[in-house]
Amino acid sequence: MDKQLKSGGAFGLKFSRTIIYIICILLSLLSILPFWIMFVNATRSTAEIQSGLSLLPSTHFMNNLQVLLDKSFDPIQGFMNSFVISGSATILTVYFSSLAAYGLVTYDWKLRKPFFTFIMCVMMIPSQASAIGFYQFMYKLGWTNSFLPLILPAIAAPAVVFFMRQYLLATLSLEIVEASRVDGSSEFKTFNRIILPLMMPAVATQAIFAFVANWNNLFMPLILLTQKEKYTMPIMVSLLRGDIYKTEFGSIYMGLALTALPLFVVYFLLSRYIIAGVALGGVKE
Repeated sequence: MDKQLKSGGAFGLKFSRTIIYIICILLSLLSILPFWIMFVNATRSTAEIQSGLSLLPSTHFMNNLQVLLDKSFDPIQGFMNSFVISGSATILTVYFSSLAAYGLVTYDWKLRKPFFTFIMCVMMIPSQASAIGFYQFMYKLGWTNSFLPLILPAIAAPAVVFFMRQYLLATLSLEIVEASRVDGSSEFKTFNRIILPLMMPAVATQAIFAFVANWNNLFMPLILLTQKEKYTMPIMVSLLRGDIYKTEFGSIYMGLALTALPLFVVYFLLSRYIIAGVALGGVKE
């Protein structure tokens, strides 16, 4: 009887595990499908795209690329501009947000809770609500047609500060900080040498989100940048549409595919840190 119960339980466990695997595979396929369709459409002509959906690549890849380059589309310049803005903004976002979260967790000062409440209130304000005032301020500073107003505001990222604070509350032991202070380590040295490596899974996660958000940002660069040589990839892709009589959809999908490629690279480079963090968090002493 006991053997039958054990065999039945083992069968039920295997069956439930199989169902979970099947669901995960289906969800993965659904997540990949839009990107696959985008890359497939980059190889199809406008007539083929308008005729209907296809999951098989066509033979118009080089033609779409040629049309893309004929429209004064400079992917190298666009990549460089987008990478400078996105890379710099991502570094500022994750570092200063981690530093702010470290201060909120380790220091016990009178206005700590009101300051955190203020950060939460700022997080609820959409960036579009302050776009006009921000543009007027940048215009008075002479920073229009500059990358600085697209990079420096990344220092203040309330949502990232909130995420980093929650991560530190769950993982950081204050005894480590106190031990480093006893050993004579400065606060910045403690943060850079001890705390920041411990936060690497959270940093990698937010770096992915920050890079994707800055890379895909179209609203503020379209307002601030008017010189063609400073256009980012999303601006260049948005300008690919032709007149009302003819639009080369194949070249548009080609531009979208080129724009999405760096996002895959960044994700695969940083995903190992996320996986390592999840595995580390699953080990309890």
